[in-house]
Amino acid sequence: MPTMQPTPAEAMQAAWFYSTVQQFSERHPAFSVGSLRSLIFNASSNGLAESGAIVRIGRKILLSETRFFDWIEAQRGLKAVR
Repeated sequence: MPTMQPTPAEAMQAAWFYSTVQQFSERHPAFSVGSLRSLIFNASSNGLAESGAIVRIGRKILLSETRFFDWIEAQRGLKAVR
């Protein structure tokens, strides 16, 4: 039985999936709206900005789920700085 491969359009859509802060929090309840906003506010110092996970269009903030979770995984090896 052949496996179903995504079409190029489906693969592109999956690679470019963006959510508002509210949508992201609803989809991933481990991240509250407040915690996401705090991460976004400190994005220049915590590396989130460099990850490309945040897209700003005017006042609207969108999060790339793929890049956000890549950034989360990259945090595993870092020690907390106080």
